[in-house]
Amino acid sequence: MIHLPACLPRTAGLGFKPAHFEQIRADRRRVGFFEIHAENYMGAGGLPHAQLTALRADHALSVHGVGLSIGGAAPLDRDHLARLKTLCDRYAPESFSEHLAWSSHDGAYLNDLLPLPYTEETLTTVCAHVDQVQETLGRQMLLENPATYVLFAQSTIPETEFLRIIATRTGCGLLLDLNNLFVSCSNHRRDPRAMMADFPLGAVGEIHLGGHAVEHLPSGPLLIDAHGSPVADPVWALYAETIRRTGPLPTLIEWDNDLPDWPTLAAEADRATEILAREVCHEPA
Repeated sequence: MIHLPACLPRTAGLGFKPAHFEQIRADRRRVGFFEIHAENYMGAGGLPHAQLTALRADHALSVHGVGLSIGGAAPLDRDHLARLKTLCDRYAPESFSEHLAWSSHDGAYLNDLLPLPYTEETLTTVCAHVDQVQETLGRQMLLENPATYVLFAQSTIPETEFLRIIATRTGCGLLLDLNNLFVSCSNHRRDPRAMMADFPLGAVGEIHLGGHAVEHLPSGPLLIDAHGSPVADPVWALYAETIRRTGPLPTLIEWDNDLPDWPTLAAEADRATEILAREVCHEPA
């Protein structure tokens, strides 16, 4: 089966928040694309779909899932996957993505994206789930690297290699969340640039940027992927270095909590746009 590839414009995008709908419609700025969380639009109609239909008429769309539990040991929820297919068929988004994480167990859904050990057994499960999603949707999906707060003694495969193998075996793309990468490396006292040197950038179809919170513990700082603040300067620096290596890529600003006003959020997208324009000048021929 041929899967439709992810094809977002190589510009900056924003997560769509209904509180900003009227300002988006009135603002003449053209955000490159908007992203929605799939689970917020699995109902049949109402105001959410009315707004999304109007938004879709003028903008490229990314659908980002948070509930498939791709990394879970149990089979995927077929009803959830069917609702996702209905949503993607309805809006024909330029991209669909999910997380390398698990979020359900024995029919109970947990309000979190939980980590998994990087083992051969887990790898086989994740690849099978990615294959099932892509076959059901008839489109390529992007898989996002997680923000992690613990490491598993059982892990035998580095995360970057784990992602590389998944992309090679399944044909999926990767969603590189640079804030997640920075959070994980900081929490595990590792060098984010060393991880970036090993990351399979050739498979990356989209980048996410977001803010994080910091808790100060006796053992040192703990970073939390909170999505409630501006992108931190070290993450912006990592982004600029990444774009210099890859050329322009679709870049989403995630800001889901403590939502700012529209001009503040749009200014984050403007900063990404400036970096995209500046760093592409350094792209190797």
